Amino acid sequence: MSKEVLQAIKAICEEKHISVESVLATIEQALAAAYRKDFGNKLQNLKVEFNPSNMQMRVFDVKTVVEDQELPTEEELRDMSYQPKADQPLAGKLQDGTNKGPREEEKKDKAVMVVEGEKEGEGGKVGVPKDSTPDIRNVEDLSSEALAEDEEKRFNPKTEIMISEAQKIKPDAQLGEEIITELPVAGEFGRMAAQTAKQVIIQRLREAERDVIFKEYKDKEGAMVNGSIQRIEGSTVLVDIGQATAVLPPSEQVRSERYAPGTQMRFYIKSVSTSSRGPEVLVSRADRELVRQLFAMEVPEISDNVVEIKAIAREPGSRTKIAVATKAENVDPVGSCVGQRGSRVQFVINELGGEKIDIIQWEEDEKQFIKSALSPAKVVDVALKENTREAEAFVIEDQLSLAIGKQGQNVRLASALTGWKINIKQAGGEVKAEEAAAVEEVKEEPKEEAVIPVPEITDAPA
Repeated sequence: MSKEVLQAIKAICEEKHISVESVLATIEQALAAAYRKDFGNKLQNLKVEFNPSNMQMRVFDVKTVVEDQELPTEEELRDMSYQPKADQPLAGKLQDGTNKGPREEEKKDKAVMVVEGEKEGEGGKVGVPKDSTPDIRNVEDLSSEALAEDEEKRFNPKTEIMISEAQKIKPDAQLGEEIITELPVAGEFGRMAAQTAKQVIIQRLREAERDVIFKEYKDKEGAMVNGSIQRIEGSTVLVDIGQATAVLPPSEQVRSERYAPGTQMRFYIKSVSTSSRGPEVLVSRADRELVRQLFAMEVPEISDNVVEIKAIAREPGSRTKIAVATKAENVDPVGSCVGQRGSRVQFVINELGGEKIDIIQWEEDEKQFIKSALSPAKVVDVALKENTREAEAFVIEDQLSLAIGKQGQNVRLASALTGWKINIKQAGGEVKAEEAAAVEEVKEEPKEEAVIPVPEITDAPA
């Protein structure tokens, strides 16, 4: 029997990822609840020691030694539990709500008396008796802190024992010491006690599993995990991420993506919290940090902190712009992220469902950074307004639509990337010819097609 119990404990530990100590503590709590049900009473603070190797248990009643206190009698307890009705006057108050009862008259005798003296010219002064002090304390004036202290000092017969009683058990007992009394185990537990132990074990194991899951994924908050779509409830997608089921709300979904059950994806863990149902893991597919995690996984220079992603601007499912920089002289940050023949950036694009990604080099010069952020458009000049964080980018006519982008997407992402409000303006006549020529794309003239003459076909003579 002991081998079967040990195997069951090991199986629970492997399945729930709970330590053996937690399972044994759960069994001991369940045995204590069963013992109290059949053999104990409510005033016992039971502790159980269970040995799974020989299936033996020992039960103890543990109490802390406190000072002797005068316990209230049954009559006093009844008086303390008495609650006056709403229409019944309180002590010291009359039916009309005034405080003019006998107690109030006593207060007046003890209150500060102001004696009306003679006129100021006759040397009269206001007199206050030194021995008189106002007695204005009332039961209603007791603060919550005082009541809390009174609750703490109240004797608890379940967990405490007075020193006079403790010294009868142990003559040299001291205050604060624990008196441990071993209790006899009369026999086997009944059906109700066994059912109680079962419920305690189920509840405690569930709580221990929730704690393990919460701690595990709380440490992974802000990281990326693999998951598969489990099911869809309304507009919310439930994702299996291993030990827990994560929630993908509509606000963290990408509109262009389709979440079919069984689909494998990578998710960004946005937050981990506790609820009545246990730990709740919130994941995202739309967060820009998912792009950062994907590049960190694919580009070794980023994971080794040689290349740093300075800023990310993203419109999920459509397009993303990232700015990268490095302090190493022999490292190209943009080339490191793009990879050989675009292999690295293509991996990220595939993971994001075909989302376009622009990689630019971060610049300390704000004007140059804004020019790079508006790529692939060619910017002639940038004017900054430092006080309002606004920038005016000047482009030639044929670059105007490219700088703005489809439905303003390019300039919108560039503004989010740089932190400046960017206005696109067409460059006027002040733009020099050489500057316009430098930014104008070279257009190739179409080649003329060669025309080969075809001889006419005439009817042959008969």
